[in-house]
Amino acid sequence: MKNDIDAYYPVNGRVILHVDMNAFYCSVHAAEEPDKYRDKPTAVAGSIELRKGIIVTCSYAARRRGISTGMHVNRALKLCPELVIIQPDFDLYRKYSTAFMKIAYGYTPLMQATSIDECYLDITGSRQFGTPEQIAEEIQRRIDEELGLPCSVGIAPNKLLAKMASDMKKPRGISVLRIRDVPRVLWDKPCGELFGIGGKTAEKLRKLGIYTIGQLAKTEEETLTKAFGVVGVWMKQAANGIDHSPVLEEREQNKSIGHTTTLPNDIQAREDVNRVLLNISDQVARRLRRKELVAGGVQITIRTPDMKTITRSRTLATPTEDAGEIYEEARRLYAEHWSWDKPVRLLGVTLQHLTPKNESAIQLDLFKYEKQPKKEMLTKTMDMLRNKFGENAVVTAGMLGDDPSVLLRNHKLRGTSLQMDFVSEDGIDLP
Repeated sequence: MKNDIDAYYPVNGRVILHVDMNAFYCSVHAAEEPDKYRDKPTAVAGSIELRKGIIVTCSYAARRRGISTGMHVNRALKLCPELVIIQPDFDLYRKYSTAFMKIAYGYTPLMQATSIDECYLDITGSRQFGTPEQIAEEIQRRIDEELGLPCSVGIAPNKLLAKMASDMKKPRGISVLRIRDVPRVLWDKPCGELFGIGGKTAEKLRKLGIYTIGQLAKTEEETLTKAFGVVGVWMKQAANGIDHSPVLEEREQNKSIGHTTTLPNDIQAREDVNRVLLNISDQVARRLRRKELVAGGVQITIRTPDMKTITRSRTLATPTEDAGEIYEEARRLYAEHWSWDKPVRLLGVTLQHLTPKNESAIQLDLFKYEKQPKKEMLTKTMDMLRNKFGENAVVTAGMLGDDPSVLLRNHKLRGTSLQMDFVSEDGIDLP
């Protein structure tokens, strides 16, 4: 029997699974309250006033009615009047995410969580649990039986093909994709369907006369590097199904920490902009301190009503973990690079050049040197209060308002870049 199972595992290669939860947020609500949500057209929308919001995800029943991610709620309700709109609950999503990853982790310590609803597993050394397909079936069955959630699983010799395979059958599919299958399965598809190639890159490829993954696979490497640099080499390899990236057991040291907030209405008044920047700065600073890092640079992101995005950044003279300093720098960048008479629809703050606090040589002038211990003690006390009593335990008047940035302090409602902090902060409590 053992020899039969060994035949399913390569001597020199790898076996990778990609576990992808199906319509995760909606599925979680259906698992929690099946009578209310199961098998019904549902959508999770991210807005204080749901009718003005954007659909974050929707159930498969809703998708069959023409509803899609990114659609305005008003339009979705016209297409499907019985669509049930659900307020997001990220605390609940994190709970279910931790649970499904615990199940997956039971089959290999080589697990890499890439978002709240998907992970890679390197099961090359897991043959004691059966063949790769048996392991995939068991993981899928246990997630369904124990949590009530559907998932798709891709099986492949590398992460790229495992990801592509998990997308092939949804919901509740299991797909195997080998390198020898790539010409038959992938080469007739548009380049934009290759994982890692976005819309702009696909458009640039089309201008070069490269429309399909198969054409990309056969394009001379020199042509691609001339147009895309070193990324061109990766694109040709990916089109041929080649990917050497490992499944990382531990998340790499953060290269940046940031968050963006899409606003329900355009804003341009100074007090509105400053409130949003203050709330975002406060929360990214909290995340920075939890990870015991300091930031050497601050970047702001601005998106206009016509969806044009600009970023501006500055390197700090002294690394910091202080929300006030981060906010002041974000405010300065905005004032220097944007006009107060121009409306914005999205704002973001990203902390860059991160280093561990205990390794950072922070040079302080005499004034800061005298004040710093008291300031750090006050910050620690405030963090302790917020850890115990919630993010709203200590706020300033400037943080109060009715825009989505205020919700960053609400763990049930906040999401996107804040979703995955629990993986590194709590280690998802794996055995």
